[in-house]
Amino acid sequence: MTKKILVAYDGSEPSKQAVMEAKNHAIETVDREIHVVSVVKPTGPFTNAAVSKSIGDEMAKKYEKELEFIKEENEDENITIVTNVLVGELENNPGEDVCTYAEEQGIDMIIVGSRGLGNVKRIFLGSVSNNIVQHATCPVLVMK
Repeated sequence: MTKKILVAYDGSEPSKQAVMEAKNHAIETVDREIHVVSVVKPTGPFTNAAVSKSIGDEMAKKYEKELEFIKEENEDENITIVTNVLVGELENNPGEDVCTYAEEQGIDMIIVGSRGLGNVKRIFLGSVSNNIVQHATCPVLVMK
């Protein structure tokens, strides 16, 4: 049986630690797969559509480069790394998009950073990680 681990990645230090933790967990199983996923959101209803698309495209390219680097960096580890940049729905918290992806892919565990790179740093658990903890149908590990 393949053990599938999903890492919600936003480029923050906790999400980078989550990638390392996923590798540590994956080592324990024979047939393993790590999904590293980033969510790009539209900028908002008050932003010009062309500007919103341009910003979204820029963010997607940034994440694609980072995820490709993660994939290349771990090629020799004998772990299958799957990377995806998801375009989320404006009205959804990115955590909802991560949970939907996890269900669709049959993910066994999600690893997420405690706080990301959002505009407002949370004192406690970040809004995305909190959303994932609340809505995921599989175990969730939160990295500090």
